[in-house]
Order: sequence, then structure tokens, then C-alpha cells
Amino acid sequence: MWIRRRRMATRVSDGGVSADRQRRAQRGLTRMLVRDMRGLRRLIVPSRLQESVPDWIVAVRALVGEYGAASASLAADYYEAERVAARVTGRFTVPLLDPPPEGKVEASLRWATKDVWVRDPDDPATTDAQREPLDVRLAQAEKKAEAVGQKLVADQGRGTVQEAVRRDRQATAWARSAALGACAFCKLLATRGSVYKQDTADFRAHDGCHCGVVPVFRGQRFELSDKAKEWERLYREFAAPHSGEQLTRFRRALAEHGQMPVL
Repeated sequence: MWIRRRRMATRVSDGGVSADRQRRAQRGLTRMLVRDMRGLRRLIVPSRLQESVPDWIVAVRALVGEYGAASASLAADYYEAERVAARVTGRFTVPLLDPPPEGKVEASLRWATKDVWVRDPDDPATTDAQREPLDVRLAQAEKKAEAVGQKLVADQGRGTVQEAVRRDRQATAWARSAALGACAFCKLLATRGSVYKQDTADFRAHDGCHCGVVPVFRGQRFELSDKAKEWERLYREFAAPHSGEQLTRFRRALAEHGQMPVL
């Protein structure tokens, strides 16, 4: 007599080894992006801003496209490995996310550099940032551009996993993976676990966000990591009852009562 053995559910977590490894790999990739972006800083000539800034934008746009493709490829490898680990059936090819439209990248970089242009200091519409010396304005623009570029590239990887979850019949949901040093906003979203279903498209990332996406497959049981459980406890105890002030109170609770070191 044949006895059909029931496959035991595997566990997956936002703090699993593979999720942490993928998040670190993506962060390392964007660090190299920032390094290369700083190398392009020489293209901006202070005495020729009108001519040189557009040339810089074109160069950075190409760099973001190159690193974005690498981010998507890393994410695809990660998803395939997670699928194998989940022991699901059927074949599936991870679709690589298309790069963001050139117009979106250019608009983001123009926003980052909007304060470098000369303004009338007596104009009430001129901000304090726009009254700073040019070298200060250029340094601030560089920081903003790096954060913008980082998000655009990281979104390529995160979006690739999300799109794979949406298309893969063996995937059921995705969860957010945040590092110990993440901001309060990201930590709060990570406490929600695998509530993000296949058709959930909105990741809600900010500039400089290094959170990852963890796919969940049929037969898997998702469990919050110890750090996410601690964040959830702090939220429920100190923030949840206070409508309209939850994020502020959660941020304060993390600073005053958090037991885990920030890494």
C-alpha cells in the first residue's frame, strides 16, 4: 500500500540568512553606484552650470541604468534560490523589471540639483538652501542625487521580486525585510509580515531605503524575525493606541526602549 506523505511546511522569515544576504548584496551594489557617481562629479563645471549639469545628468542616467540592471539580476538569482529552497513544483522564469523611464530618472536628478542655480537673494521665494555658497549647494545636490540614484537602482531589485511574486502561481505573498539600522517607518512596515499579496505593487520606499522583499511560496509559513517581533511589541505598547501619532510615538519608543543595537 502506498502512503502519500504530506510535505511539511518550510519556514521563511524577514530575518533569514538569504534575505539578509540579498539585502547586503543590494546595498553593496548601491555603494558602488555612489562611488561611480562621485567620479562623475568632475563633469559639473561651476562656471558653466547651464552647459555642464545636463551633461552630468546624461552620464548619471546611464550609470543608474547599468546598476539597475545589475540589481534586477541579483534579485532574480535570489528569487530563484528561494523558490528552490521552498521546494515548490513547476518551472518559472523570473522576469527582469524594466528600467524606469528616462524621463523619470532625469526629473529625479533635476530635482536633486534644483538648488544649484543662481537665485536673487532678495526674492522672498528664494530658500535658505538657495542662498548658500555655490560649493555648499553643489555638495548638497550631490548628496540628494546619490540618494535618488540609490532608490532608483534598489527599486529595480525590489520590483523584480514583486513582479515575480505577482506572476508565479506558486508564490502567495511577499514581506518586507528591514535592517536593524532602518528608519522607524521601514521598521513599522516590516512588522506587518507577509500581508502583501500578489497584487500588491506599492513598496513604499524612500530615498536611501535599503529594505528588501522576501517572497513567500505555497506551503511556506512566514515568521517575523526576533527583531521585527520586538519592533511589533514596541509599536503595540507605546504607539498603536494613539491615533494620528503612531509613527512619532513608535520612533520615540525605538529610541527610548529598543533593546537591540543599531547596526
